[in-house]
Amino acid sequence: MRRIAVVTSGGDAPGMNACIRAVVRKALYHGLEVVGVRRGFHGLVAGDFAEMKSRTVGDILQRGGTILKSARSEEFRTEEGRAKALLQLRTYEIDGVIGIGGDGTHAGLNLLSKMGMPTVGIPATIDNDIGSTDSAIGFDTACNTVIDAINKIRDTATSHERTYVVEVMGRNSGHIALAAGLAGGAESILIPEVEFDIQQVCERITSGARQGKSHSIVVVAEGAEGAVSPNKGGLPGGCAYRIGQQIAELTGFETRIIVLGHIQRGGAPSVRDRILATTLGAKAVDVLLSGLGSGVVGVLGNEIRVMSFAEALSMKRMINMDYYELANILSNM
Repeated sequence: MRRIAVVTSGGDAPGMNACIRAVVRKALYHGLEVVGVRRGFHGLVAGDFAEMKSRTVGDILQRGGTILKSARSEEFRTEEGRAKALLQLRTYEIDGVIGIGGDGTHAGLNLLSKMGMPTVGIPATIDNDIGSTDSAIGFDTACNTVIDAINKIRDTATSHERTYVVEVMGRNSGHIALAAGLAGGAESILIPEVEFDIQQVCERITSGARQGKSHSIVVVAEGAEGAVSPNKGGLPGGCAYRIGQQIAELTGFETRIIVLGHIQRGGAPSVRDRILATTLGAKAVDVLLSGLGSGVVGVLGNEIRVMSFAEALSMKRMINMDYYELANILSNM
């Protein structure tokens, strides 16, 4: 192992830069050369490489996003495209690749490893939908961004005695909604993993009003559109706008909808994400140097683990139903 490459792929997540920094400096410490791949798997196919030194990654620990950029690559999805990527890596005499991203990134790295290129995947996605780690890089920061928004929304909600429906990201995963909803004291948390009844949501809001609550916060995961309401004839639960409209019609309360969107991906990473990114980045270099081949690094039970791509990609991250039930109990009081 003489020269390695580092690539970020998929949606950006706070902490990716901290991870790049750890990979580069840990590799340089061990005498390796490091090449940065710009624009994800697209850059692998195109050979968009740049040598990275210690100063290249200076002053990026606190920055969100990724200095290496990220882009989708339809070409890499084809055998011909992956063959081009492998040829580029061989041409630049690269002996191993470290990829930072979500499950799509890991799947791509797995395909490269089957072609004979040692690869290591590092989980980074605000969705936190990767089963091979308790927390993916970026998740904690995204939740703190949502909490900050909820705190500010609550001030206005209280002042005007309104109901606010706050939509958060997560694709088909409700992890951000659940964590932020529980920590932010939401009256209802609507996620794709659990069917919900809009009538019960409204009853909880009206019950709170009878008890003297001056406002309500409903946190909705963007993927909750796939959930159904058994008592509504099997109709889709809907996105935040549809849910907000239903709440306004059924309760008669003034209702506002907030879609936080991509603001959740940006910002300086939290302490937790910086430490997670740094330790996993350093561990990924160790895996390549060990000569054990390819794999995925993650944290399970407060312990850094290394597992095969087959094992990691087969693992599903489940919703913490204890958190969900606790949130329901506390919101009803």
